[in-house]
Amino acid sequence: MEQLPDQRQLPHIPESHTPPTTAQMVESLLFVSAEPVTVVQLARALDLPVDTIEEALSMLEASCRSRGIRVQRFGEQVQLVSAPEASQAIMRLLGVHMDSRLSSAALEVLALISYRQPITRAGIEDIRGVDSSGVIRALLARDLIVEAGRLETAGRPILYATTPEFMRQFGLTNLSELPPLDISLPDTDV
Repeated sequence: MEQLPDQRQLPHIPESHTPPTTAQMVESLLFVSAEPVTVVQLARALDLPVDTIEEALSMLEASCRSRGIRVQRFGEQVQLVSAPEASQAIMRLLGVHMDSRLSSAALEVLALISYRQPITRAGIEDIRGVDSSGVIRALLARDLIVEAGRLETAGRPILYATTPEFMRQFGLTNLSELPPLDISLPDTDV
């Protein structure tokens, strides 16, 4: 094959004689995926059982704890994200400024949704004691919450839950990392 004059030859990269581990293969797939992928997609791509992928993800999660990336899970979806402690440096590098902070009402509603999800607007308002429709619209617009279905009762009210964007912005890899809730919330319809 003839090389064009303006092309440079890439240096030869020797092939490894050691086959990659499943965890390395999973990491490679997550690295090149622009969007979160499911465990089933990973299993299909590697032609391996889901249990083997889960085990590899656990190993990868453990090895990432001391690195600049984390494995983030949201239900069955998985992706690689930057470590939350690097957020300030990343924002400076990318020229991102946090101009709009969440109001205390938005943080309150977001906390209720994150701990009680899925929850209806009525459930949120029962706890807060005030109309929350404007705050819910703002959180939906910022992709921090999502409509997660409808409650099987009269009127079929919308259920709200947090999103992967919520997880990313708050530096969580899964919801179990939320701090323990020490107060007792009243029971609501959901």
